[in-house]
Amino acid sequence: MSLGYTKGTDMLDSEQCPDCKRINEVLSRVGDRWSVLVVISLSRYGTLRFNELKRHLGISQRMLSLTLRELERDGLVNRTYHPTIPPKVEYSLTPMGESFREPVRALGHWALENQAIIDAARETYDAAAEGQNAGKPAVPSI
Repeated sequence: MSLGYTKGTDMLDSEQCPDCKRINEVLSRVGDRWSVLVVISLSRYGTLRFNELKRHLGISQRMLSLTLRELERDGLVNRTYHPTIPPKVEYSLTPMGESFREPVRALGHWALENQAIIDAARETYDAAAEGQNAGKPAVPSI
């Protein structure tokens, strides 16, 4: 039984691409939505406190904590704790995080420059999908 056309969709094995697994690990971290937005915010505003980042991004406290922890673990973000009352924690980019600014900036500019084209493509796709589903019975929810 075939599930459809899958030729060429498998992950390359270690002989074909010895670094693919490592590249995937890095891209899954630095390529996720919140990591990119944190890097953009820190590159634009410099050192920020946790709640400043949270306000800038409109992100949940839990997701921001997880994202910052992973970015710190990967060496992209510095976390500085000041033992004051109340405690103050600040975040900034490391030298490696600074080196990531340019690729992120390019990605951000590309997204802004192509936003209208993407919106139009989505509308066209959605209209075509809606037309294909016209007349078909709705799938009952379980």
